[in-house]
Amino acid sequence: MQREGTMMIYSYDKLWKLLIDRKITKTEMRQQTGISTNMLAKMGKQMPVSMEALAKICNYLGCGLDDVVEIFSSTEEGGDR
Repeated sequence: MQREGTMMIYSYDKLWKLLIDRKITKTEMRQQTGISTNMLAKMGKQMPVSMEALAKICNYLGCGLDDVVEIFSSTEEGGDR
């Protein structure tokens, strides 16, 4: 449960690095996993996406959830990461 004054920060930097390392484009990943362009756009803006989408990506890449997304909590004032 989220505390008042705390927001969640989602980072998909690990996913983007993994794609670069494997020479896979975002478009190729999207087509192979069946996730929508809207879902990919949300990820590009560091917004939360469904567990179903993340599971499809992990299945496609043969990796775990912690290999593609990091979630941090941050207070609205300072940004504790």
